[in-house]
Amino acid sequence: MTTIAAPASGRRVITDVATASAGRRRGPSLGRGFAFLVLLVMAVAWLVPFVWALLTSFKTETEAASAPVTFWPTSGFSVEGYVATIANGQIPLWIGNSLLTSTIITVLSVGLAAAAGYAFSRIEFAGKKVLFAVIIGSIIVPPQILLVPLFQEMLVLGLVDTYAAIILPQLIHPEMVFILKKFFDAVPVELEQAALVDGANRLRVFWTIVLPLSRPILAAVSIFIFIGAWNNFLWPFIAVSDTSLMTLPVGLETVKSAYGIQYAQNMASAMLAAAPLILVFLFFQRQIIRGVATTGFGGQ
Repeated sequence: MTTIAAPASGRRVITDVATASAGRRRGPSLGRGFAFLVLLVMAVAWLVPFVWALLTSFKTETEAASAPVTFWPTSGFSVEGYVATIANGQIPLWIGNSLLTSTIITVLSVGLAAAAGYAFSRIEFAGKKVLFAVIIGSIIVPPQILLVPLFQEMLVLGLVDTYAAIILPQLIHPEMVFILKKFFDAVPVELEQAALVDGANRLRVFWTIVLPLSRPILAAVSIFIFIGAWNNFLWPFIAVSDTSLMTLPVGLETVKSAYGIQYAQNMASAMLAAAPLILVFLFFQRQIIRGVATTGFGGQ
């Protein structure tokens, strides 16, 4: 039996290809490892203060205010901070107010932003570019400078100390109009043209074709608006003074002791305010990630 040896040049080619393939495998592996390390450091930097606040909420007031500060409750876990917060406030009522106002704000805001974004994306009208530029420019306007004129407007309309005073000023989100407009730009226009040829009007096309195709971005925008409305403290604090109308962040701020800062109680209040948002993220994290990955949030 005769053995045929491969030419030296062929062996060198095979060796070079194998070396290059190994290098390509090591390259992405090192890149992924470095990215994982950076994300791990960022996650720890975020989690450490959160865990410290959570553990502080389970300390006694004496231990929470004593020096030196300890990370772990050395005298055991205590729920006196939560008991004091719940006993001195109207937590169920405030949670209901936050849920009601945040849900209404989310539904109406998403509807307005989607309609406006679709109009800017598909409909030609006079002054379109100027109006869109104004909307984009309004994104950089600090909301704090609008507090006084908004409050004066609520006074004139007689809406102070009502749910409407909390809801109406939070319905406009120009950044969401921009995001939805960019998404609608990427929707194939041929689908809409076929429906228009078949006799459908623009509203029906928007409702039956565009919106079903936009579920990922609509879910992401809805979650972000809901979280923003739930966390909003400054405007509801200004708009209402009736404790029965307060949202959870505002109501918890009223639960203060006359004996100085109560660290355990403050941390317990923060945990109670954050708990619903954590649940929202746990239940809808897939929608959030899908929306960020498939829409303009990722730099589309």
